[in-house]
Amino acid sequence: MPKVLISDKLSPAAVQIFKDRGLEVDVKTGMTPDELKAVIGQYDGLAIRSATKVTAEVLKAANNLKVVGRAGIGVDNVDVPSATAKGIVVMNTPFGNSITTAEHALSLMFALARDIPEANASTHAGKWEKSRFMGVEITGKTLGVVGCGNIGSIVADRALGLKMRVVAFDPYLSHDRARDLGVEKVELEDLFKRADIITLHTPLTESTRNIIDAKAMAKMKKGVRIINCARGGLVDEAALKAAIESGHVAGAALDVFAVEPAKDNALFGMDKIIATPHLGASTTEAQENVALQVAEQMSDYLLTGAVTNAINMPSVTAEEAPKLKPYTALAEQIGSFAGQLTEQGIKKVTIAYEGDVAKLNTRPLTQLVLMGLFKPQLESVNMVNAPVLAKERGIEVTEMKKDASGDYHTLIRLEVTSDDRVRSLSGTLFGGTKPRIVEIKGIAIEAEVGPNMLYVTNQDKPGFIGRLGAVLGEAGVNIATFHLGRNQAGGDAIALIQVDQPVTPEVVEKVRAIPLVVQAKALAF
Repeated sequence: MPKVLISDKLSPAAVQIFKDRGLEVDVKTGMTPDELKAVIGQYDGLAIRSATKVTAEVLKAANNLKVVGRAGIGVDNVDVPSATAKGIVVMNTPFGNSITTAEHALSLMFALARDIPEANASTHAGKWEKSRFMGVEITGKTLGVVGCGNIGSIVADRALGLKMRVVAFDPYLSHDRARDLGVEKVELEDLFKRADIITLHTPLTESTRNIIDAKAMAKMKKGVRIINCARGGLVDEAALKAAIESGHVAGAALDVFAVEPAKDNALFGMDKIIATPHLGASTTEAQENVALQVAEQMSDYLLTGAVTNAINMPSVTAEEAPKLKPYTALAEQIGSFAGQLTEQGIKKVTIAYEGDVAKLNTRPLTQLVLMGLFKPQLESVNMVNAPVLAKERGIEVTEMKKDASGDYHTLIRLEVTSDDRVRSLSGTLFGGTKPRIVEIKGIAIEAEVGPNMLYVTNQDKPGFIGRLGAVLGEAGVNIATFHLGRNQAGGDAIALIQVDQPVTPEVVEKVRAIPLVVQAKALAF
């Protein structure tokens, strides 16, 4: 039974979901990092909000952990690269609090436009400073949306309903999607020049850190208003203070800060700054939604292998998972087979899916092929980090699909380009469940992969099989299965032999010494 730790406060309904799905669940909130490290090794899943810091040190102790589920969007508190390296799936819930966060951004926009916080404080103080608080209308103004994903698109939609003009910058926003949303896609500098109000809805990355800095604000209209409900660090806070003091920026509304909890900040106390304590997702509905979503997602993954909203893994639905399962062993075997035969640096990997398998979600299978391929050469490779390792090493990975698969109803074909050659390998499923290798280097062969195997390429001449059998027999190696293939009579041939014990280097050398042998290699699966 999978075991889950909830280390931040979640709705009781989320706890019940885990229990109803048959998982064992412990709720231990408020733990110190050392306390978390001491217990994390017991668990398959970890459910968190923003308080728990899932550091590399914590992950190092998480020997059984398979998934971290973040009830919310941001995963700044999770060391995703370290989790990926260990094969731990990191999930978030990007849709559960989208409306709430978008509404908070719009609330701050209204408050900023009409000086509501200052007017409220003044009136409570017994003053009646009607002439002091001269605001601006929202109607007809140009809203610049930086980041037009899930939350940004909701903000844009609501702003259009307020009769605003909306311009958007997002490198991943297509022109068709922009047209559907009713916004104008522009470059960032153009947005800075045109927008009366700018709202940020982009993740914090190295490319977006301080995206609103002194140079950016200098390009903006005098009197611009800035809203950040996304991530602290997107706005250079010192530069913002200077721009407000100079009068170039009319005001800013911030729900997030570079350092949180923000107990002390240079912007606090300024008349033209509205500050809230990271309330973007803080509504009853949103907190309930993300808690329920993360519980369902984690349960699905631990029980069925379904992957939803993962940061470091392609999504696999509950319906897809059982359909993919028969192919997982085949994908890994094909990759491992090629990886054990490849001794030079890999430059390019092409994986073709043909027939029935081409109709499935093949991205997880590609990750399994890469995992098997890299294992003989790289340490600590797993299904989750294999694509990252390929990218880091400049290995080009191509995935192809074809409806037809020749003589087979389903086929996975792998081609590996290394420094000295191109190696090809194909496999299928017999009876819908049994993996078989059916082609090596263009030579047809039908072979079941076993734990210990001997791979031999040779010239197809009489007497070879007898000599090979004699060598193995003299070495005390028992043959379980013997598979042969050749391209033509007297041409190139392949022998793939499953044996009952590992083939030692000494035996491999004796096989290589047999006349007509071109290559001999011990394989382990």
